[in-house]
Amino acid sequence: MTSPDLPAELRAALNARLEGLSRNDAAGRAAIISQTYREGGGSGTIRTETDALAYALARMPATYAAVVASLNALTEIRPDFAPASLLDVGAGPGTATWAASETFTSLRGFTLLDANGALRTLAQELFQRTARLHDTSYQLGQARALLDKADPADLVVASYMIGELGEAERGALADALWSKARDTLLVVEPGTPAGYARIIALRARLIAAGAHVIAPCPHDGGCPLVAPDWCHFSQRLQRSRAHKQVKGADAPFEDERFAYVALSRARVENRLSRVLAQPDVGKVEVAAKLCTPEGVVVTKVPRRAKADYARARRWRWGDATG
Repeated sequence: MTSPDLPAELRAALNARLEGLSRNDAAGRAAIISQTYREGGGSGTIRTETDALAYALARMPATYAAVVASLNALTEIRPDFAPASLLDVGAGPGTATWAASETFTSLRGFTLLDANGALRTLAQELFQRTARLHDTSYQLGQARALLDKADPADLVVASYMIGELGEAERGALADALWSKARDTLLVVEPGTPAGYARIIALRARLIAAGAHVIAPCPHDGGCPLVAPDWCHFSQRLQRSRAHKQVKGADAPFEDERFAYVALSRARVENRLSRVLAQPDVGKVEVAAKLCTPEGVVVTKVPRRAKADYARARRWRWGDATG
C-alpha cells in the first residue's frame, strides 16, 4: 500500500519553493482559495505564483492522500494492474500524477491537462526535481478540447475537478474521460453529499456505456444507500509544519473526506464487500456497516467466533473485506 503522506521528493520541492515566501501571505491566499472551493467555485482565483503555492501547501497533501487511498483500493481488488500510461485531467499542481507514480512503478508516460497556467507552472517546477516525472507532457487549455486530441491511456484520473463543471458539461466530460481510458478510469471528488451525487451520476452513465466498477462498490448495480446517507470515505494524513502554518491549524493531522469510483473495461470477479463507516468495536461483538454484492447490511461478529472477531476488529472505514 502506498503511504498517504506526500513523498519526500515532493515535500523537498515544496519546501524549496517556500524559501523567501511570507507564510502569512500564503495563509491569507490559501484561506480565500479554500473558501472559493467550499462555495463551489473553481481554480479561477489562482492567478499568481503565490496563489498556486498557497493552494499546493493547503490542498495538495489532502488531495494526494485521497487519490492514494482510492488507488490503494483499486490495486487491492486488481493487484495485477500495471498501467504504462497516465492521463491526468484537471491536473492542477500535478497531485494525482505524483500519487499514481508512487503507486505504479510500471508507469512510463505521463500526460496532464489543465486550464490554469499558474498551477501548470508550479507543477512543472516540482517535476524538475524528480527524474521520474522530469519529462511529463503538461498541456494548457480547457479539458474537453484537450481530451478530444489526447491519446488514450491505460489509466485516466480526474480528481477534484468535475465539480467545477455544470451538470450538462459533466455528462459530456464523463463520456470523453471514458473514451480515453484503455483500461481504467478513476474519478475522485470531495466526500460531501454533492460530491457523492456527482460520482453516482457519472458511475451510472458509464456503467450504461459498458463500464464495470472495480472499487469501492462490490457490484455494478445501483447504489443501495438512501438519502440522507451517502457513500464517502476518510483518509488521515500528517501535517507538516508548513502545512499547519498555511492552514492556521494546530492539530498534527488532518482527515480528508472523499468519494470516488474506479471503473474498468474488464469485468471484475469476486469483488469484496466494503466497510462504509468506522465499525463499532465492543467487548461482545464488532458491528460493521458493509456494502455487499447483495446490498447494505450491518454485520455483527461475536467475540466467541475468535478468528472472525479478531479479523473484524482490524476493519477500518473504507476497507475491503473477504
